[in-house]
Order: sequence, then structure tokens, then C-alpha cells
Amino acid sequence: MRALDTHALNLFCAVARCLNFRQAAEQLHMTQPPLSRAIKALEDRLGARLFERDTQGVALTAAGRTLLPQALRILDLLDAAQASLQRDAAPARLRLGLTSSMEAGLFRPLLAALEQQLGTIRLELTAAPSPRLVAAVRKGQLDAALLALPSATFDLAVQPLARQPMMLALPAGHRLAKKRRISLADIAHASVYWFERARQPAFFDHCQHVFRRHGFAPAFLREAPDHHVLLGDVAAGKGMALLADSFRALRLAGVVYRQLAEGEELAAGIGLAWRHDGGHAALPLLRQLAASHLKR
Repeated sequence: MRALDTHALNLFCAVARCLNFRQAAEQLHMTQPPLSRAIKALEDRLGARLFERDTQGVALTAAGRTLLPQALRILDLLDAAQASLQRDAAPARLRLGLTSSMEAGLFRPLLAALEQQLGTIRLELTAAPSPRLVAAVRKGQLDAALLALPSATFDLAVQPLARQPMMLALPAGHRLAKKRRISLADIAHASVYWFERARQPAFFDHCQHVFRRHGFAPAFLREAPDHHVLLGDVAAGKGMALLADSFRALRLAGVVYRQLAEGEELAAGIGLAWRHDGGHAALPLLRQLAASHLKR
């Protein structure tokens, strides 16, 4: 019996990417205890520790660092084989991912133009956090994806398109709502909703660097993945939220949006990503329309 199989490799790679068992379990749609047991069982079968666990966190051992690139390569090959069979059997379609880090209305003009010019090709959309979209494109499950940048895109081709500055959503009755422009220093002692690193690791790290530069360390609250729920919490006065500027399109009584002085420093990019070896026939059209419709 082999010590390694695709299930074990998937679990190992998820933990290796997050270096956090709880966050990896959430991405895998399972709870932490069975994930920890599965990794321990894998280490026992291999006769080698893959992760160091201590009070400081989780880190790959030398054995883990050796296994990771090989595991990713094996999973990529299997995914590519499956995707090629699915492509041959599927009707003409363009599978496009849309990052949930931007308000969906930002993409509507592009999608309308794309559907108008695709002819007989059917457009299939998937909305998800950018890391999940990157994985789907790499596996051949999506033909291309509009991502929030920075993101870890590995071996994908990426076309940068635009930037979305960050702004502040706050309760309409808050004293700062009287200001047209608010700085991080103004909200240094406020409760601020913020997303978990596992949802967008590269962009999270970028923002943390900016926060440190400005000495910004408020009481962060865990952000709800659904932005309508998040804005409902803001309207209820539970906290403020830093959001991409596109979310101004979401109108909710009790919530106002204000320009953030450091908004450009915290800006999220928008980029189109696709596989170098999986060029869809409609990709040139998609690239052209994305560049013209998503310019700031």
C-alpha cells in the first residue's frame, strides 16, 4: 500500500499553503481535528515529520519542503489530465472566475460585452476568493479568472488591468461621518472589520505592511464573507470596514462611505489570469474587452 495518495497530498498541500491547520480545514470544508489526525497518520506512514508545530505557529520541516513541490506537480498533472478530458467532452464554453474581493457590479459591463461577442460560446461564471480561483485555473477547471492582486499566481500568465483604492464604510451616525476624508490615524482606536489571511494571503500581507508603516493596529473584527451581512453589521454600529472602492455600489441605510487617505497605498489590483498551456479560443477577445472595460 502506498503511503501517498491524492487525498493525502491534497490535505498536505492545503496545510503547507496556509501554515495554519484551522484555516486549511476551512478551505477543505472540514473541521480541524480530523485534518490534524490525517496529517499525523501521513507522517507516520512516511516515517518523517512534515510540519513543526509550536506556540509560534506551523512551519514546514526539511522533509515537508522536499515533498511540497513534488506534491503540487503530481496534483497539477492529474488535474490537467482530467481537465483535458472534460474539455473534449464539453460543449463550447468559456469558464470565467470572478474575484469576490470586488463588488460584482464592477464586472457587469465587461460581461455584457463579452456575452454579446462570444457567439455560440456559452459563458459560465464562478465567483470565489482569488486563491480558490487561482487553484481552479491551474487545475483546468476554469479557463481564466479576474483576480484581486497581489495574489500568489504561481505559473499562471497574468495581465494587470486596474487598481481599486480602499475606502472606509462606517455607521452614518458616527462622528467621523462628518469628514469627507478619513485617515488610518483617525480610526486607530476603532473596531475595524478585516478579512482572514487565508482568504487572500498575498493581499493580506501587502496591507499588513502598509498598516505597520502607519502604526495602525486597531481592534480587528472578523469580517463576514458575505458583504451584505458585513454592511449590516456596520449599519448596526458594531464596527467599520475597509473595502475596495467598488463596494460603493452597495447602498444600505445606516452606512456611509468615505475616502481613505491611505486608500491608494492599500489599493487592490485587478488582473486576468490564465494557463500558459491552456489558451482558450476566446481568450484574445476576453483580454481585449477586459483591458477596455476595467480601466480606471
